[in-house]
Amino acid sequence: MTRHLQIGKQSRLNAVFTVLLSLLWLRATPADTPPVREQYQKFEYNVPMRDGVKLYTAVYVPRDASAQRTYPLLMQRTCFGSAPYGPDQYREDLGPSPTLQVDGYIFVYQDVRGRWASEGRWTNMTPFVTSTKPLPNGQPPVDESTDTYDTIDWLLRHLKHHNGRVGLWGASYAGFYAMAGAVNAHPALKATSPQAPIADFFREDMHHNGAFTQLALLAYPLFGESPPRPTTKPWFADALIETGTQTEFGWHKKLGPLTNAQRYLARNTFWQQTVAHPNYDAFWQRRNLLPHLHQIRPAVLVVGGWFDAENLYGPLSIYKTLARHSPQARPMLVMGPFGHRGWSQETGHTLHNDLYFGDSLATYYQRTLEAPFFHHYLKGAGDGQTGLPKICLYDTGLKRWQAFDQWTLATSRRLRWHLDPSGRLTTAFPGSTSDSASDSVRFREYVSDPANPVPYSEASLTAEPDFSALFSYMSADQRFASARPDVLTFQTDTLSDNLTVGGEITVRLQVSSTGTDADWVVKLIDVYPPNEPNHPYLPNPQTQLANYQQLVRADVQRSRFRRSFEKPEPLTPNRVTDVTFRLPDVLHTFKKGHRVMIQVQSSWFPLIDRNPQTFVNSIYKAKPTDFRSARHRVYGRSAIEVTLLP
Repeated sequence: MTRHLQIGKQSRLNAVFTVLLSLLWLRATPADTPPVREQYQKFEYNVPMRDGVKLYTAVYVPRDASAQRTYPLLMQRTCFGSAPYGPDQYREDLGPSPTLQVDGYIFVYQDVRGRWASEGRWTNMTPFVTSTKPLPNGQPPVDESTDTYDTIDWLLRHLKHHNGRVGLWGASYAGFYAMAGAVNAHPALKATSPQAPIADFFREDMHHNGAFTQLALLAYPLFGESPPRPTTKPWFADALIETGTQTEFGWHKKLGPLTNAQRYLARNTFWQQTVAHPNYDAFWQRRNLLPHLHQIRPAVLVVGGWFDAENLYGPLSIYKTLARHSPQARPMLVMGPFGHRGWSQETGHTLHNDLYFGDSLATYYQRTLEAPFFHHYLKGAGDGQTGLPKICLYDTGLKRWQAFDQWTLATSRRLRWHLDPSGRLTTAFPGSTSDSASDSVRFREYVSDPANPVPYSEASLTAEPDFSALFSYMSADQRFASARPDVLTFQTDTLSDNLTVGGEITVRLQVSSTGTDADWVVKLIDVYPPNEPNHPYLPNPQTQLANYQQLVRADVQRSRFRRSFEKPEPLTPNRVTDVTFRLPDVLHTFKKGHRVMIQVQSSWFPLIDRNPQTFVNSIYKAKPTDFRSARHRVYGRSAIEVTLLP
């Protein structure tokens, strides 16, 4: 069941609905789960922090709690509200899953400072305190770690019938709070599960490797507007962007340069901060969670979805950082065939876009991985072996779960595919690239026109301006792009055996441009055979899986950031330049009879804002005259490096 806010105009309603859909997942509770009101008693508190600010906190205690029957605390901290408010108003479900709801925990929901019913001032991705010295106003410094610590300390002293152990969980933005709360953690905090967590706003959600995620414009009223005082009512209705009935692609294209977004977001604090900080300066660096994940003590279950268009960088980078710098946290990683928070709700048939991956996969995760994790650390021994795999990943090609002790394996080997100018993707080094070689041998080229950008999704051409297409593009059919003259395709011969790719993908391009800036979008694609049958659960009966081009992984690198995210620099026109970057991890088996394809293009609209292809100090302030067509070349020494699993 998905709920939305009743706030007036239909267009505003649609905007709120689609924004919330990308940020929240209000889980439907199975019919056989007892109503929350029958199982739990609700209490509300305003919990004081060390600086005197009080945070709204709702607590649901099992009705059979007693001196003989105690429960651990399982808490979620969120900036998106702990509704419903009022001691007699009960949530329809509790915790991250129905399994944990009936298993018995004291569930705690808290609005972070400055949001909804909590006091204080809110800031996006709260920077961590670096000094314990009092602030100029005499108040002690605070961050999400100190607020979590103070909340746990207060709850343990004021609640009855707990067993002294606390866990955190949260997804998306709440995943950031779940991980941040484990920094300098309270001794009672034994386990945390950041799910689809944000780690670094310069690389996910609002950006891809520093390139602005233009689709995020519609979310800025939620991220950038805060209530003037604690409230239980939505305060951002008047700030929502009305988009009318245009297509998603059409609305964003009509918007023009990003300077025109000012008409909608002139009073939006976070938008003004985004525009003021186009590079990876101290503003963004202070909001990066990863440098603080050293000496983490609570156990950590990191969860993500291979098709999460918003937060894929977060779970992967958080897990790798913990594995490297906090092994004592016993980090565990789960990645499934899900979009954003897809593991939170059982859909029966697990589908993404046109593809079927299996049945009851969310339930498998909830019952087999998540519930045993919390049970072990909050109710069980709390130390030693959990009996769970250290790493549990879903192979999106073979369509099955696999367990690993490390990621990736010591027995893995690297494979380099060259982007041969003939259009072949080959492990053989292409012909000579010396100046004496003919142009047709040395490179392939195309014209990129900002006025005619490549859509990131075929669905964006017909969908209304919301986030629905964003949820599905990461496995979508790429045949629409292959047919364009401004998209280069390279593919292997038909595979004679299965080929399993796991881990990060390194892109090593040699390129040139007639412009002074350019984007490079690189896609790894699984090309299905011409005799591929349709599955019985195909959402769109008109779709044919024969010759389907499934997007496996893709990302963008902006030329200005090719050497440094902090100090951008222009391209020299017509000079061959190295552009090296990484695509996020995959676990995908290209099956026998399939082909591997690489696509290269220079726009991905409106997922990513258009590069004017003229170097300017800030693309947020680029003028219409800065946007120019450019001829781009991709040279034969370009390559894609992958890790093959045995």
